[in-house]
Amino acid sequence: MPIISATSTTGPDTTGPDATAPARQPRLAWLDALRGIGALAVVAEHLLPWFLPALRPYWFNLGVYGIFVFFLVSGYIIPTSLERHGDVRAFWVSRVFRLYPLYLAVAALVLAAAWWVPVREAVPRDGSAVAGHATMLLDVVGVGGVADTMWTLSYEMVFYLLVTALFVTGWHRRSGLYAVLFAAGSVVVGLLVAGALLEGGWVAYASAAAFFAGLACVVTGRFRAAAACALGVMALVLLVFGSRVPWMGVAVLGVMFAGTAIQRWERGAGGLWPVAVTAVLVAIAPIWAIESGWWWVEPDVWITTIALAAATFAGGMALRGRRVPRLLSWFGLISYSLYLVHHPLLKFFVEVSGDLRRSPLPVQLGAAALAMALVLAVSALAYRYVERPMQALGRRLQASRAISGAGEQAGRG
Repeated sequence: MPIISATSTTGPDTTGPDATAPARQPRLAWLDALRGIGALAVVAEHLLPWFLPALRPYWFNLGVYGIFVFFLVSGYIIPTSLERHGDVRAFWVSRVFRLYPLYLAVAALVLAAAWWVPVREAVPRDGSAVAGHATMLLDVVGVGGVADTMWTLSYEMVFYLLVTALFVTGWHRRSGLYAVLFAAGSVVVGLLVAGALLEGGWVAYASAAAFFAGLACVVTGRFRAAAACALGVMALVLLVFGSRVPWMGVAVLGVMFAGTAIQRWERGAGGLWPVAVTAVLVAIAPIWAIESGWWWVEPDVWITTIALAAATFAGGMALRGRRVPRLLSWFGLISYSLYLVHHPLLKFFVEVSGDLRRSPLPVQLGAAALAMALVLAVSALAYRYVERPMQALGRRLQASRAISGAGEQAGRG
């Protein structure tokens, strides 16, 4: 199988430490591999019930496993990106050009096809849906995403807001402490809070107004510290009181900060004990949580899922000096497209193929293979014609701003 070195250059790393740099940098191929594994696990979680239900595992949850691998990768890499460049504006420009173009394109696709496959009922039929999608804070403001997988972006956005607040206040280096606090918080919240306490369209409207006003201040530099702190506090309030499953939302932040703590340990700036404590607390959080009714939070399933995600990340780190299969690295490269486009495409495919759950096994296998080929092809096209050009545009804007700033300084000199 073709392989690619972990230190080879295969293009700009759009989510790694040098995501905001205008020049091409070596990719961290082991992180690409982990993203690819996470994305494929989520695709399998949604594909198997429709095409090969007998193969779906119930001793762990493929989807939760995949997104927790993603969350560990984000926690490992995102704060490093911000700290390495020390430029909050560059960080947010990079995030906007990385996340929003494809996100909006998928939303537009789903809405355009609503005459054929109706938009899911969890999406409000009023302006709160627009407000919730505009901020990506969907799951913490009570708004269902037009694509089912968009809910996880809520927690990515909460993490970005918190990391920004910690960075501008100089409190960003205590990642291990934050990991343990959020993990412990997930246990406490699970004991006390059953569901979202902040409900109604006003939550989406108010959070959108605060989000864009605060982010404008953060990006332009006016009242940056105050705005970043206000957004961080808002993110925490929404996380605890607005999430559909509050304990899990808090646990997710513990997992992400654990990823950051691992990165600091790798650099010799901290220990691993907070990561171990976080893993134990997150694993036991559902045991005392108020009943949710979902099979995948049963203690045995949940603990197994968390353990597998942790083992996958640890395995990736242990092998990070080895060569990574080119195919797996490619899956990681297109992982964001793969993650966002697969569920709508599978819905469209099932509308054409019909219910195949009781069909002969060869028919199920053939349909699954065809559906997977469609998903991979569209994901590759989405990366090539949506993601990559918009990321390049973001880098050009950053480069032109840097050149302009240097010219102004030279003129003043």
